[in-house]
Amino acid sequence: MTRAGALVLLVLAAGCRQGPRTPEAAGKGVYAAYDCKRCHRIGAEGGDAGPDLTFAGFRKTPEFMAVWLKDPAAWQPNTLMPNFSLNDEARVQLAAYLGTLKGEAHRGPEGAPWDQPAFKADPLKRGAEIYARAGCVTCHGKGGKGGYTNLNAIGGKVPAVERAKEGFSRAELIKRIADGVRHPTKADPAGPEPMLWMPAWKEALKPDEIEAVADYVLSLAPPVQESW
Repeated sequence: MTRAGALVLLVLAAGCRQGPRTPEAAGKGVYAAYDCKRCHRIGAEGGDAGPDLTFAGFRKTPEFMAVWLKDPAAWQPNTLMPNFSLNDEARVQLAAYLGTLKGEAHRGPEGAPWDQPAFKADPLKRGAEIYARAGCVTCHGKGGKGGYTNLNAIGGKVPAVERAKEGFSRAELIKRIADGVRHPTKADPAGPEPMLWMPAWKEALKPDEIEAVADYVLSLAPPVQESW
């Protein structure tokens, strides 16, 4: 048995001695047992090798996260996320815990990381930080290049946004981010709903934060090539 597996058993055993626990509470124990904070950040605590999870439960459902944790490479072949071969109980519990993370950890007394002076002095840098920390990058990719699998969505992937400037005005993009897209168009109308969609970020981000993200995304457009 691996060290991480033994730790999970100890966590679950401790929970049994203390009485019944919610899946979310048990999942927090799994998160600690597998030292997920080594790569992932929640609020101000954790590493940066993997995506920031502070908004994980806002942008993804527990159902999707349970599927993702079963085999990350099946959804994103080039992911650095290892497959920990979690048993079904631990996997569902961890997904339930992650589902509770909806941004509160970035709203503490110290404020959100993108409100630090270094970011306020550079609006596009601030937008890029929100794009990363809120987790836009986990669907639309670094630099807005997309490529993340979304089964039964048109094209089978989450759209890239690096050319959003070609299809949206600033006001239109702000509204799209704020309102979200709850039901992406299905490739097969008779098939299942895609598991990934754009949440309504107005429920989690402030208007000026959404505007900063929009400005960053619009800045990703490649320069116009002059013709002679």
